[in-house]
Amino acid sequence: MGLARVYSRAGVGVNAPEVIVEVHVGGGLPRISMVGLPQTAVREAKDRVKAALLNAKFRIPPSHITISLTPADLPKSGGRFDLPIALGILAATAQVDDSHFDRFEFIGELSLGGGLNPVPGVLPVAIEAQRSGRGLVMPAANGAEAALSKGDFLYGADSLLSVVSWLNGCAQLEAVSAGSAIASMHTRDLRDVYGQQQARRALEVAAAGSHNLLLTGAPGTGKTMLASRLPGILPPMSEKEALETAAVASVSQRGLDIGHWRTRSFRAPHHTASCAALVGGGSRPRPGEISLAHHGVLFLDELPEFNRNVLEVLREPMESGRVTISRAGCHAEFPARFQLVAAMNPCPCGFAGDNSGRCMCTSEQVQRYRGKVSGPLLDRIDLHIEMMKPSRMLKRQKSETPESSSEVLKRIIAARKIQLRRAGIPNAHLGSAGVRQFCGLCDNDRDFLEQAVDLTGLSPRGCHRVLKVSRTIADLENEEHIGVQHLAEALSYRGIESEPAHA
Repeated sequence: MGLARVYSRAGVGVNAPEVIVEVHVGGGLPRISMVGLPQTAVREAKDRVKAALLNAKFRIPPSHITISLTPADLPKSGGRFDLPIALGILAATAQVDDSHFDRFEFIGELSLGGGLNPVPGVLPVAIEAQRSGRGLVMPAANGAEAALSKGDFLYGADSLLSVVSWLNGCAQLEAVSAGSAIASMHTRDLRDVYGQQQARRALEVAAAGSHNLLLTGAPGTGKTMLASRLPGILPPMSEKEALETAAVASVSQRGLDIGHWRTRSFRAPHHTASCAALVGGGSRPRPGEISLAHHGVLFLDELPEFNRNVLEVLREPMESGRVTISRAGCHAEFPARFQLVAAMNPCPCGFAGDNSGRCMCTSEQVQRYRGKVSGPLLDRIDLHIEMMKPSRMLKRQKSETPESSSEVLKRIIAARKIQLRRAGIPNAHLGSAGVRQFCGLCDNDRDFLEQAVDLTGLSPRGCHRVLKVSRTIADLENEEHIGVQHLAEALSYRGIESEPAHA
């Protein structure tokens, strides 16, 4: 007869709620029963743990063993509870010293031979264990990821036997470390982009204030080329942002790439992507593309070709910076503070306004094509840019020496520092109160904006976004107050809302 309690953690989105593994060894027919809403992989732990204990030369009593995973209403999945279950059985049968159980949490999947296999989502577990004031024992293969949390008392082990030897005071476990240095990642340089001065300027404004951007132009004008250069001019992530991004990657299907955990992501899903692929889903919710682009760039090429229902799910995350996935008995929340860059053609064939006369699209076809993207979604995109025709680009290419990404980045970092000192967030994330506080206008400038709103029919949301873009432009020029010139430039970036030129 014996009772043991071991601390562990489940995985729900990017959260790691505490799970208490209780093991009771009592009378009755020899069998192992498990309660506490375990899913299939967790129920299979009974067989894995039994084989691992026997192969590690431990004793399993011929008794009824009851395993409880608390809280009972929290779904548990995966093999992460194998190690705490095995330790609970050993403690309940007096084969291991349980004096460390109150100060440590345990996680890991057992092989049949007693080895410890890595499990997904260890970084959120390490962060939460640190917050609870406990150490963490995990598979050695997860050590480098857990070390990113910079927590204390993080230990990696290769086998169940090594953990038991440590608990019994017969051996030491090695503290985990972050491992190799961060690998360098090649970023594409703006120096490769000739011409497109307005588009380059818009890209700089977007990077400085974390604004969303829409590029419109004929095929071959460089929309994708320009969009792929955005990560190279974004300010470096803070420690908090990098950890948030790493936590999302940790619970994703592909896992975390330790070498690039501080690199801003660039996600470019195909236009055939489903809602689940974009926002996340599954019986065990996994993050989608918008969460994998957290603190990075989400690039949607051929925007009107995406299913309209898929595009509409972007509206709420673009405002809130989070996405919630609800399933029967499971509620998961993922961060989704991404920067949207979209690209589209001016018409179905792509050559509207081309002097070659290749475009045969009717005005109704153009309208129908544009109508695939809803007004509310377009309203949430701050900067709308029409790409320059290739013929005009070639004329400028001879004498032009484009700025490199590093040169542009210096101005963007300076502007971003101004924003963080002033409001603590980039301008694009300002709420209504922030706009009123930090984007004030004098009477003349206010009259100018009101006249522009009357002429263009801007919505209140669109007007707020013009003010935020104006604030970013002023920050790039190190101006304390927003002026007419800043408002005029910001208004020039709302061109997609007007009727497209059509030949």
